Amino acid sequence: MLRALALALLLLLTPAAQAQTRKPPYWASIAASKAMMRTGPGKEYPATWQYQRADLPIRVVEIYKNWRKIQDPDGTTGWMQVNLLSDQRTAIVIGTDNQPLHEKPDAASAVRYMAQPNVVGRLSDCGAQWCHFQVGSREGYIPVGSIYGLDPGESF
Repeated sequence: MLRALALALLLLLTPAAQAQTRKPPYWASIAASKAMMRTGPGKEYPATWQYQRADLPIRVVEIYKNWRKIQDPDGTTGWMQVNLLSDQRTAIVIGTDNQPLHEKPDAASAVRYMAQPNVVGRLSDCGAQWCHFQVGSREGYIPVGSIYGLDPGESF
């Protein structure tokens, strides 16, 4: 019984452990409603920025123990504790114009909603040209060139 419980606990912890040991660069998002960026990998380093936007997409570019050097959508880099980050894939609408969210991954399909620049949403079903993009209860497909949060040609 004790052995089965230990095995179950190990299986539950494995995905989190794997996520913390992935090799950069990789995409993640800010999980906390408030997250501090620092100049180095430790609380003794000065804070340079406080993010107050959960789900903001970031790129992890370096790892040091429980710290991740990240790059935000503006290109700012700094260090953040890993527990403030999530593996949830998100993106932010880029550009200056509203972007259509289509019913299907096809420009000829109906437009369901319009997404304003800087809107953050969750990604799924991404192909070479389109991603499913969800903002709260609203969702649709957006061209990959309209968002920041994935690599060119990336699919998942």
